[in-house]
Amino acid sequence: MRRRRLPLALRLFLILFAATTLLPLAYLRWLPPPTSSFMLQRQLQARKKHDKAFALHYRWVPWRGISPNAPLAVIAAEDQKFMGHNGFDVESIEDAWETRETRKRPRGASTITQQVAKNLFLWSGRSFVRKGLEAYYTVFIELLWPKRRILEVYLNVAEFGKGTFGVGAASERFLGKPASRLTERDAALLATVLPSPLRMHPDRPSAYVEQRVAWIQGQMAHLGGTAYVKGM
Repeated sequence: MRRRRLPLALRLFLILFAATTLLPLAYLRWLPPPTSSFMLQRQLQARKKHDKAFALHYRWVPWRGISPNAPLAVIAAEDQKFMGHNGFDVESIEDAWETRETRKRPRGASTITQQVAKNLFLWSGRSFVRKGLEAYYTVFIELLWPKRRILEVYLNVAEFGKGTFGVGAASERFLGKPASRLTERDAALLATVLPSPLRMHPDRPSAYVEQRVAWIQGQMAHLGGTAYVKGM
């Protein structure tokens, strides 16, 4: 039986789509991103609201300039299976799906790799289109980047406060020190605010934040301390 070929227009679209998405991933495997989708969105939101006080704080810090407490803290807080999965935590996805109708707020199941994909290229929301694109980017990030690079980019593009992106800007703005000098508590404090950087404040920690910091520090010790990430 003769195989049917895809229409030329569709083939050209797929080639163009692959080129425009995979080339930036190859570029970012080696070089720092000049900005991210979430940074651009925050700037646009500020302009729409005429928020003249808004300022974007972002400064790339390479892996060697980041305290090992920082990657350890985000793994402990966000994705303890990070070193072993291929970008997706299937068990957490299944649990989130099973509890979707009994929880007031949907349970998150995003891995660090998925968050990198979303922060760099996509937008907030729960549409099937966004989740599909997130999955697409996640697969290729895991294929093209080593785990250390994924962590390095995540630590540099994650939002830690209003307009504050990256562990370098966050540690200097909120803790008054460079990212290289972050202590275990400092790193746990910054990791705590990642799920809600506009609601929680590392420089003014609430009782809930302090409880979460203590839990993350316990998980960091459970993982074996900074030796867990030093060999990456």
